[in-house]
This record gives sequence, C-alpha cells and structure tokens, in this order.
Amino acid sequence: MSLLKTIDTNPSFTPSESGPLPERLISGDPTYKTWAQDAARGEKINTGVWEATPGETRSIKGETFEFCHIISGVIEITPDGGEPVIYTAGDSFVMKPGFVGVWKTIETVRKIYLTVS
Repeated sequence: MSLLKTIDTNPSFTPSESGPLPERLISGDPTYKTWAQDAARGEKINTGVWEATPGETRSIKGETFEFCHIISGVIEITPDGGEPVIYTAGDSFVMKPGFVGVWKTIETVRKIYLTVS
C-alpha cells in the first residue's frame, strides 16, 4: 500500500450513483455520482470525486469533517443562521462536524472531497 495517493479528477471507472435522502430534498431532482478513490483507518477517512446536478438539499454533517475543492460548477452554501456563500471552480472550503445548512447546486458541480468520520 502506497502512502501517497493522487486523486484523479476525471476518473475513467464507473461511479456509484445516488440522490439525496427524501427528507433532505428541498427542491429540484439532483443526482449524485461518486468516484471513491481511497479509504483509510477503517474507512473513517475517505477521498475521491463527487458530482451533483442542480437542486437544493439540507446538508447535515453530524460528526463528519469534510474538506472540498471545487473542480467545476457553481454552488451556494447557506449555514443555518448565516449568510449564503458562493463557491466556484478553484475554491476550497471545510464543513466542520455539527455543520447544518442548505447546499444549493446552481450549475452541475464536481469536487474533490476528503471526509473524516
């Protein structure tokens, strides 16, 4: 096992496909694709590429820490009680454990993610 992992931002393998949990859907009909590329420490640390089509959902991190780097697309994230923040290609951000808010995909987004549970 290598201790160095390059994340392929345009993977050629088939992604897993899903959608939001019904209780988290606010508007639209978003679909998700996930190209999981690495897991470590008993699957508590995960990395890969994720893509979502337009729609609006509740984002609830619970105990999960997530780092995101936007490769393409446009999103707006509004923390509960906070102001909306727009992220586009080249932007990076962190959602810390306990984060709750609204994730709005304005243009189909593709991001690199790293989650720690």
